[in-house]
Amino acid sequence: MDNVVNNPSNTNNAKKTSIINILIWPFYTIANILIFAVKGFKACFYDLWLILFNSASYKLDKIYQSAKEEDLSSDDIYEKTKKVKKAKVYKYSAKTLAKLEQEKAVLLEDLQKAGATRTKEPHMYLFKVKDKNGKIITGNMSGLSKLDINSFLLNEGYEVYSIKTSSLIDFVYQKSTLFGSKKMSTKDLIFWLTQLSTYIKAGLTLNDAIKILNTQIKGNSTRLRAFQSISYELSLGESFSAALEKQGDMFPALLINMIKAAEASGTLVETLDDMANYYTEINSTRKEMVSAMTYPAIITIFAFGVIVFILVYVVPQFTDIYENYGAEISGFTRFIINASGFLKNNILYILVVLVIIFVGIAICYKYLKLFRTYFQIFLMHIPIVKNVIIYKELTIFAKTFASLLKNNVFITESMGILSKITNNEIYKAVLYRTINNIIKGEKISEAFKDHWAIPDVAYFMIVTGEETGRLADMMQKVSEYYQELHRNIVNNLKAFIEPIMITFLAVVVGSIIIAVIIPMFNIYSMIE
Repeated sequence: MDNVVNNPSNTNNAKKTSIINILIWPFYTIANILIFAVKGFKACFYDLWLILFNSASYKLDKIYQSAKEEDLSSDDIYEKTKKVKKAKVYKYSAKTLAKLEQEKAVLLEDLQKAGATRTKEPHMYLFKVKDKNGKIITGNMSGLSKLDINSFLLNEGYEVYSIKTSSLIDFVYQKSTLFGSKKMSTKDLIFWLTQLSTYIKAGLTLNDAIKILNTQIKGNSTRLRAFQSISYELSLGESFSAALEKQGDMFPALLINMIKAAEASGTLVETLDDMANYYTEINSTRKEMVSAMTYPAIITIFAFGVIVFILVYVVPQFTDIYENYGAEISGFTRFIINASGFLKNNILYILVVLVIIFVGIAICYKYLKLFRTYFQIFLMHIPIVKNVIIYKELTIFAKTFASLLKNNVFITESMGILSKITNNEIYKAVLYRTINNIIKGEKISEAFKDHWAIPDVAYFMIVTGEETGRLADMMQKVSEYYQELHRNIVNNLKAFIEPIMITFLAVVVGSIIIAVIIPMFNIYSMIE
């Protein structure tokens, strides 16, 4: 028995078997991962849906058989499927009602004195009212006096108990964004413009249309307050554009100026439709831009995640094997092992530094104009990326300029609006130069001449529009031309990045695996 144990050939065979197992282990692990991944995908995307489909089919069949047996009429089916809402009864204690009446008395006394005085600037008022169903509601809205707010609420069918205002209320609900974002998203703006145009076409007055839209707002108190304020301003005889302007930065300056021009020309409905189409196209362009940036970002994060996982988890296991067998390591393998050790020991510090760098860049980009300018110049000189940015900016600029010219907005006002629709400092500088040229009596196209951020095609099309007196039509063609170029380059970018990132991932991961496996063959030859 001792001879068998101490036999050198058996020992060598055991070592060879151990080395072979070690070499096979990574491939065996990867194969198992792939097998279980396929099983998981099959369970999620086939088995689960098959079970749900069979269950739904069984239930539908059961309902069908039940309905067939009972022979239900259409009225019976309607009554069975109708959602019945129970009328909620609101009851309040005698003490609460007495307190409300006391607040109402104080309000009525105030309305006869200081509460009737109008201020020059609108303030935010908190109110407490009872609706037609008997529910006590608290809310807030902007106005010039308590009397105006009270009249508006009474006209809306509320029983008013209290109206209060203060500098603190102004700050919390009007000047800060603590209770919701003030700016209206492009998606909501498109819906709002489309619905408003539809209601006015149906014969409703502007104020009635706004009130109907108020009932469709859910979960956004800031927006509800703004629409109530618009309705309030309209009831006082204020123009629609002025009512929108008083809502701060909720509505874009472009929309306000378009509506102002439409009120003068009597084309409000047409302008609302044009602006809805305009924001739809702008939203589509921005989505394409986000899509172009999102896909490469996800692929990049995934690639670096895989590389970090291999360096932090897989490579150290091979390092332990090298140490146990005394393998000689040099060259690229040594570099990979050192990189793995550094990353494993300092990964937390590296993550903290990366977060600080990215947050610092974001803050500097947002608040420092000089940093933002040079960063944008840097991006706009990167091949392919520069075309994505330039085409997107020119599309938005040309489309907006065309809309302004078609609605007879003054050129100087148009340039001021155009400078606010972009965060790109290079194009803002071009627009400010254009305004100065207009003041001097020079042509608009002079500011676009020989500028590296303005393609020659765009410049010559603007020149043609000026010479023919059809600048609005030419700017529309410029926007359509560059929107198509932007769409094509975004699609090409997606198709171009995918194989590059896959090749990069395969080369890097393959190089790391080869670097850590080569010494294993040396160990195997030493044992032989």
